[in-house]
Amino acid sequence: MTQISVRGALAAALLLAVASGTAQAQSLPFGAPADPAAATRTVEVVMRDNYFEPDALSVKAGDVVRFVIRNEGSALHQFHLGTAAMQAEEQKHMAMMVDHGMVGQHGMDHGKMKMDHGSHATMPAMTHDAPNSVLVEPGKTVEVVWRFAAGADDLEVACTMPGHYEAGMTAPVAVGR
Repeated sequence: MTQISVRGALAAALLLAVASGTAQAQSLPFGAPADPAAATRTVEVVMRDNYFEPDALSVKAGDVVRFVIRNEGSALHQFHLGTAAMQAEEQKHMAMMVDHGMVGQHGMDHGKMKMDHGSHATMPAMTHDAPNSVLVEPGKTVEVVWRFAAGADDLEVACTMPGHYEAGMTAPVAVGR
């Protein structure tokens, strides 16, 4: 059975609060989700097994970027925008989702993704609809629109599906002034 740390449970609760709109704001230290109509530029990102194209991204503070993310790989992949520390926490979250059959190598169990797992004593409420993260099944295309904040440093886009991050499925995100 997977042991869940207090820190991991708090991170999951924060993700749930942000995703459900109950947090003070849906912003993170490096920015916030934005209205697609406000996008100042579009960046296409292609996911393959196990890398991103392009392999590095560059944005400016204040930019509202519309990421069009296409999974051309054969596996389920994730576009998770965050710091290295956030990626480490998200890896734990994704491993838990795999352990409980919510996601697998090639896709999601959409029924389990909608279940209220919070009622189980051994499993906190889990969701995967944080504004800075999206799962993309093979052959699918999704969008994330993000307003980058000033002072956003050490960002990367990563896939935290088990083994993918370790295989190098990351792309640094440079935020200029």
